[in-house]
Amino acid sequence: MTRLAQWFSATRPSGCFKSLDYADSRFRPNGAAINQPRASDQRERRPGLMNHSKIKALKGRNHRKHPNGVALSGLRNFLDVPTQGVALGWFIAAPLGRNRKPAASWTRSRIMRPLLVVLIWLAVAIPQASATEVVLETPMSPPAWALLERELLKANAIACQEFFQRYFDDRGYLECVERWGGDDGPDDAIENLQDWPTLHALGGPDVVREMVAKAWEGHLRQFTAAKTKEVEFARDGMYYREFPVMMDWLHNGEGLCVFNLMGLSAPHAPKFADRVRRFADFYVPAEDNPLNQTASANYDSKLKLIRSMFNGSRGPLLRKATALDWAGDPIEIEGRFKPGHGERTFAEMLKHFEEYTDTLGDHPQNLLATSLAFNAFALTHEEKYKRWVQEYVDAWCDRAAANNGILPSNIGRDGKIGGDVGGKWYGGTYGWGFTVTDPVTGKKAHRSTVRLSLTGFANALLLTGNQKYVDVWRRQIEAVNSNAKVVDGKKQYPQMFGDQGWYDFQSSPWEPGLLEIAYWSMRDDDLARVAAHPWIAYLQGRLPAYAESALRADLNRIRQRVAAMRQDTTTPDTRLSDDPMKFNPCSVDSLVHLVLGGIDPGKIGSPLHARLRYFDPQHGRPGLPSDVAALVDRLTADEARVTLVNVHQTEPRTVLVQAGAYGEHQIESLSLDGRSQPVNDRRVVVHLPPGCGGTLTLKMKRYQNVVRFD
Repeated sequence: MTRLAQWFSATRPSGCFKSLDYADSRFRPNGAAINQPRASDQRERRPGLMNHSKIKALKGRNHRKHPNGVALSGLRNFLDVPTQGVALGWFIAAPLGRNRKPAASWTRSRIMRPLLVVLIWLAVAIPQASATEVVLETPMSPPAWALLERELLKANAIACQEFFQRYFDDRGYLECVERWGGDDGPDDAIENLQDWPTLHALGGPDVVREMVAKAWEGHLRQFTAAKTKEVEFARDGMYYREFPVMMDWLHNGEGLCVFNLMGLSAPHAPKFADRVRRFADFYVPAEDNPLNQTASANYDSKLKLIRSMFNGSRGPLLRKATALDWAGDPIEIEGRFKPGHGERTFAEMLKHFEEYTDTLGDHPQNLLATSLAFNAFALTHEEKYKRWVQEYVDAWCDRAAANNGILPSNIGRDGKIGGDVGGKWYGGTYGWGFTVTDPVTGKKAHRSTVRLSLTGFANALLLTGNQKYVDVWRRQIEAVNSNAKVVDGKKQYPQMFGDQGWYDFQSSPWEPGLLEIAYWSMRDDDLARVAAHPWIAYLQGRLPAYAESALRADLNRIRQRVAAMRQDTTTPDTRLSDDPMKFNPCSVDSLVHLVLGGIDPGKIGSPLHARLRYFDPQHGRPGLPSDVAALVDRLTADEARVTLVNVHQTEPRTVLVQAGAYGEHQIESLSLDGRSQPVNDRRVVVHLPPGCGGTLTLKMKRYQNVVRFD
């Protein structure tokens, strides 16, 4: 099936060509009824309205109709709004509405008439969709959680608009003093919009997507134009080819936390495909890669490593980093700025980074670069991107296996563990033994970032479905905590390792990623280790009040952040790029848990992991349709239970439910009111008459399908 056909088949509303007969059933299995309409059912209707037993033909007094009922309209909208990510077939079949005529410039054009004929032929010739459809026709008074979800989506959008107007100008530039550095660099500027693409993908209004697009375009222009004077590699621009020139992946990841999720919101936005490819091509060597020279500089294909902690669109930094590389150009601080780490002078900023010099060789946090290749594969399905992710992550799996189950924090450019830090597997900046002195407090600060590499293993899992990538992380947690000791009668667990062995013992185990492991594996033993997490307790039926309390907490967070923003007295010339971050009102954690059955992607550029996702076929966009709410209240290894409700009391809604954020799961069957229906697809269409809802239990196989945005 062509890409056009795939889009059309997956997203067009059922019945837009031929009417359907439910034949006294709420299920329509695998398109059987779709292919056998009754002639008597060819009646007119408005799109989106539905007789509970039949889907009728499209209405439009002035439509020019194909014999099969296709309304020849919407082409102008499709071509004028190329960023909506909507199926072509949907626009071909969309109604003109009462008393509207096709634009003369299109219908009379000699150029466009042949194209119109081809598009109509494609729409008719494409096979009918085979998605299972179900009607939830039981009246349901809007539950409190449903009203809270809808209010939370609304409140987020309103608050985000106020935030955007406060801190961004008409070009999409963040109004701040532009700087390079690990304290307040370009990554922080766009990180101010963390979670905004997710908000739109959940069902937030299109104005959210528009603000994200404007800010992203402005961000790229702003920091391509911004230049350093003393930091040598950013003197010609902090961004090159719309990507950081060279920086570590703690900061690169933060700078991509918006872009890396834009594919869930607007995968067909202008330039998105070009950027997805280009960003991945900085790291994936290939003969057909136009940026192969840069990719081969960043990544050693023979030794399967990234050559430096500092890497990017201008390649790797193949010398030790300096404090200036990290801190950026000198800047006035006292009386003007309040840096996030509390520095009072530029000298203290340099002091903060004076021990950050061992950056040569590979570090586990470089695995965050695999998110670029993940996105490229999800968009293009070119195998080279998937192969690279597997190759690079597998290399780190082997390194952990060779190091007693623990990821070493330095792989030398010679391919040896600890090769660039005197043979110490725990060495290097942000390594297991990276403890520095805080110049503000004078205290020791432990700053290992090995935990960030979890994203790389998660990307490999999404692409392959192989649980070995989860096993590596689980074994590492067990290996670290096996070094616990008893101190004053209490068990203490190490967090760091240095020349003196394990240190920084604490009462809590070292367990970053424990929730993610349990979510990905759904094994009983993994779930038992996170049983105290309120969301897990809710999914297991032990904390029924969680849903409403979590939604209310996010509403409260929005109120608090907006109130604080209104008290902000900074001006563009006294504002650093990370200053507005604490006011970002976007609050979607509860929605990710409850609507998607997913986990928070965080702020380091990770993809979204979710059991379900939703699309609005009437408007051809991602997210819950207006007035629809969803509640996932049970997850097991092979099952998800979700309640869907239409809170609108006079109009119906239709929602397309997908298994997996990227369609990676497969729905085998669904159950409703004790009746089961085969599905065998990644999606199912649910129709919700006015004021109705119901609970579906979806049996599924996880990680069965190829990831994709559309």
